[in-house]
Amino acid sequence: MSGKARDCYDIAVIHGDGIGPEVCRSAVDVLKAAVGDAGLLRFSEHDGGARTFVETGTALPESTFEAVRDADATLHGAVGDPSVVHPDGTEAGQDFSLNLRSRLDIYANIRHVKLYEGVQPRITGKGPGDVDYVIVRENVEGLYASRGGGVILRDHAASDMVMITREGTERIARKAFELARTRNGAPADGRQRVTVVDKANVLRSYAFFRKVCTEVAADYPDIELDFAVVDAMVAYQVTRPEFFDVVVTENMFGDILSDLGPATVGSMGLSPTAEIGDGVGYFQAAHGSAPDIAGQGIANPTGTVLSAAMMMEWLATEHADPRLSAIGRRIRVAVETGLADGAILTGDLGGSATTTEVTDYLCAAVAGTGR
Repeated sequence: MSGKARDCYDIAVIHGDGIGPEVCRSAVDVLKAAVGDAGLLRFSEHDGGARTFVETGTALPESTFEAVRDADATLHGAVGDPSVVHPDGTEAGQDFSLNLRSRLDIYANIRHVKLYEGVQPRITGKGPGDVDYVIVRENVEGLYASRGGGVILRDHAASDMVMITREGTERIARKAFELARTRNGAPADGRQRVTVVDKANVLRSYAFFRKVCTEVAADYPDIELDFAVVDAMVAYQVTRPEFFDVVVTENMFGDILSDLGPATVGSMGLSPTAEIGDGVGYFQAAHGSAPDIAGQGIANPTGTVLSAAMMMEWLATEHADPRLSAIGRRIRVAVETGLADGAILTGDLGGSATTTEVTDYLCAAVAGTGR
């Protein structure tokens, strides 16, 4: 739902599984601290994921779907549990996000990969400012469109189909080029650039993806067009990440690349995600539910907090409301300051801060009462 600025915005919150509730609570607390007594945000909590599947037989209850559909935006923790599976072996908890995306046509998955000051990267020779790119992943087509529809032949062979359409490729490519126009360009040379990642040298479906992206690029002569096959791209993310500005790719490739990216700059716990449709915004970190550390108070909430900042910025654009963009900026500054001075470095980043300590620091910072 979009339109003009309003007095209060409805945010649907789905905590999910594993560390999802911990990181989601952290992000909600930071948002509440940033808003203060203004009454600008109204939160409602809803069920979804593997635990909900066990309890109800569905990972996405209809009431939750309706809440997400009708909310101004949705903040999500994480879903999934490897022990909760369908008879075909696929995780039942994943039905939540995948069905939500298809039913609401949430077609653009946007993940930011950035190396922050104070964070030790997993790649050598790179420092703050050297890595700052965005992966724009087509979110409803590609290989994942086959979920639940693949073929298993007499327990002997199995197949899934890659689905690439002109409409789906055109709109994700356009999203990538429009995003590039809002950015400062690649760290290496300042060039606003869109890199199309595919496997066009082998498969017709990806050659078609490249062809359609190239046609869309003609409408953006101010943006440099670049190509990479996916196997080369995973090497480039390690050897020359400073070259990239905006990367656009198919669903499964995007899923893989946008997990590798955050790992190279410190941790998947740092990377926020915006999943966008026409008037629909769904926000979560790039990491999964990490059930092995759930309940221990050591989960890194930074990616979810930054996802909340992305949510505020998206709402600000949708509703022409500068109050929301100011909140998003305040959260980003608090995170960047906390990382730089080491105050919010959790175990995955080489520090010792707990989830609660990170949350308390960020709440104080965005409320103006920080140390």
